[in-house]
Amino acid sequence: MKNLLARWGVTLSLMCTTLLGTVALTSMQARALPEQNVVQKLRRVPVFTITNAEGAPLVVEVADEENQASIVGVFISKQAAEAYVQRLKSQNPEVGNAVQVVPLSLAEIYQRSQKNNEDRIVFELVPVKEQVEAALSLLRQEGQEVERFLGVPLFFARGGEDGGLLTVQRGENQEVPFFFNKEDLQVLLDKLKETNPNQIPNIEIDVVNLLQVIRTLKTKDDPQLNQVVLVPSRESVKYLRSLQSSQNGNE
Repeated sequence: MKNLLARWGVTLSLMCTTLLGTVALTSMQARALPEQNVVQKLRRVPVFTITNAEGAPLVVEVADEENQASIVGVFISKQAAEAYVQRLKSQNPEVGNAVQVVPLSLAEIYQRSQKNNEDRIVFELVPVKEQVEAALSLLRQEGQEVERFLGVPLFFARGGEDGGLLTVQRGENQEVPFFFNKEDLQVLLDKLKETNPNQIPNIEIDVVNLLQVIRTLKTKDDPQLNQVVLVPSRESVKYLRSLQSSQNGNE
């Protein structure tokens, strides 16, 4: 991942308000994050699967001459999952009318993928098309000749003379935010430019693969990893808040 996550170095410390509510961070640790800490970070990220009325996931069977696997689509965007269901209804009404979009946390998908997989079920993360296009545009602006971006893009900011990662101060905690939506990060940077126009020079947006970030959290020996916060899109945050309000109203 261009050695950016391996080169934490000097970070940019800025006072500002992020797009999320209060985020609790665990204490600093001078080693790779324990599994429970990784799960905690992933638990704040909603994802969406398609299931039948009994909760069984929609499975697509893929096979070649040597292998066979069952693919379960895991959508980063609820709208994209719903659009997929609508296509199913038009192309295969029997299946499409029998399924629904169900929210889960990314932690649940991660934990299931870590278990023994005798049924060869593969959870395939489905990124948001517009965010993939934004990622490709950034990489091409950097001079990279890329045709595809594999996986789910995460956007982060870096700058200053050392190209350090943007750090946000929230209360007594410092956070290094990685955004699923490039536009949400841009909103944050625009606010910073208004309040601190001369504090930090040369702030740039960069991109990395979600799975690379998870792998780094699990394996990299660096205490600053505890500062990493995954920031869902505003669409997902809004949906979660409406879901919580509905649940509280039914209590």
